[in-house]
Amino acid sequence: MLTTVKYLIGSAGPSGYGSKSTAEQVVTDNCPDLDSCTAIITGATSGIGAETARVLARRGARLVIPARSLKTAEETKNRIVSEFRDARITVMRLDLSSLNSVRRFVSDFEALDLPLNLLINNAGKFSYDYGISEDGIEMTFATNYLGHFLLTKLLMKKMVATAKTTGIQGRIVNVSSGIHTWFSGDLIRSLGQITRDKSRYDATRAYAISKLANVLHTKELACRLQMMEANVTVNCVHPGIVRTGLTRDREGFITDLVFFLTSKFLKTIPQAAATTCYVATHPKLRNVSGKYFADCNEASNSEIGCNLKEAARLWSFSEIMVSTGFKPIFAPWSMA
Repeated sequence: MLTTVKYLIGSAGPSGYGSKSTAEQVVTDNCPDLDSCTAIITGATSGIGAETARVLARRGARLVIPARSLKTAEETKNRIVSEFRDARITVMRLDLSSLNSVRRFVSDFEALDLPLNLLINNAGKFSYDYGISEDGIEMTFATNYLGHFLLTKLLMKKMVATAKTTGIQGRIVNVSSGIHTWFSGDLIRSLGQITRDKSRYDATRAYAISKLANVLHTKELACRLQMMEANVTVNCVHPGIVRTGLTRDREGFITDLVFFLTSKFLKTIPQAAATTCYVATHPKLRNVSGKYFADCNEASNSEIGCNLKEAARLWSFSEIMVSTGFKPIFAPWSMA
């Protein structure tokens, strides 16, 4: 009850910020100029990602905005440049549901010979209808997790090298969701079920699985970065409940009713982007890695989300997935 009250009134936590803090406030208060930083932000053409991009551009960061639609990305770029004339923004094509597209994007980015200080894996999809990616993976998982897994893996060498050359600690931010706590059980087995059998598909369950995977990815990657002694950290965030383009597939009376009933808990987009910006830029979080944040403060997640064994298992499974696609690999992993 006390936690709910604190959320509703926006009471500040140990960081000095709370649920009512905005991205601009968080970055303006504490973040030095980001002129020397380059950031890739997925899902930056609308909602939380667009606000994150706008605020980081205001502080001088060079932005790379990947998107399926170059037209939409150019419109986002133009909006930011109209506000901040000196903003440096590069638009590139990327479809996270396609592993080949991820590989092409990384190749094209490396050809630009830019440094990479920040990677914000923000893009998300809530697919009400059953779908399978071109690689044979359930579409929500493919977009929200597996594409980001491969993107991060392929960009890691660049991030480590940038941090070593510049002395600026690299940061990776995985945008998850509190809904990851709704799932319990065997993630890989459940993924196999909803991938192979359309009748087993449930949109909310699929979304929760993908967001739990984001949390587990963060845990395992933090361990690997530490073993590498890399000057790069990774953390994940729950942005809060906010009405964004994520619901674009299903607008109507029911959706409107749900958001009306939960309106007291909704954040504005600037508020929802605050935790991402806090974790990406705040000086207090130097060397902090493998943690989960909500309302700009470290928070607890589910029991399975803290399970390092499950995190390592998902990582190994994911490496096979990005190499082979679906194929008949779920059965042995479900028994692991």
